[in-house]
Amino acid sequence: MFAGMKGEDLLSLFECLRAFIKTYEKDEYIVLYNDSVECVGVLLEGTVHMIKEDLRGNKSILAPIEEKELFGETFACGADLTSTVAFVATTPVKVLFVHFDKVMHACSRSCIFHHRLIENMVSLIARKNALLVEKLEITSKRTIREKISAYLTIQAQKNKSTSFTIALGRLELADYLCTDRSALTRELNNMKKAGLIDFEKNTFTILEPFYE
Repeated sequence: MFAGMKGEDLLSLFECLRAFIKTYEKDEYIVLYNDSVECVGVLLEGTVHMIKEDLRGNKSILAPIEEKELFGETFACGADLTSTVAFVATTPVKVLFVHFDKVMHACSRSCIFHHRLIENMVSLIARKNALLVEKLEITSKRTIREKISAYLTIQAQKNKSTSFTIALGRLELADYLCTDRSALTRELNNMKKAGLIDFEKNTFTILEPFYE
């Protein structure tokens, strides 16, 4: 978000943006469903998941958020600031919060940096939208095997290798794929026996192409 800006310039900019830093423990909620979101979060350390829970408490991971990425921007920049999702820390995290209205309305001291700041934010928002489209593409598949295959194929493309390590554990992967953990584990083992994939914990190798 602050690419192209010098360290000494950031101190003045942070003051104008009314920026502040907060830390959270693992499994602590940063934003709850129906919270009013006035600030954009920049993840400095750790990982955060954007999740959606139904009335029965079933959880779906909409997007994993990694270091240097934004979260909360969808609500902070909208007419309705009410969050329709929750953000939870999956590790101890450190977050830099900036007031979105201060980003969009430059003051005399920081206006020379605001154009670049807005450009960076738009790029990050576009990346987040691409991740959500990716999630939709994966979860729209009909079977668990098709969902696994789509997810692993995308990870291989991102890593430019048929061997790679994913950031999600089994329970997190099941939540991301919108399936049951036991069913996911069973299907992974079936794919391994069929010679399609090999894996050791979170490290996967695609042995045979899933699609022609």
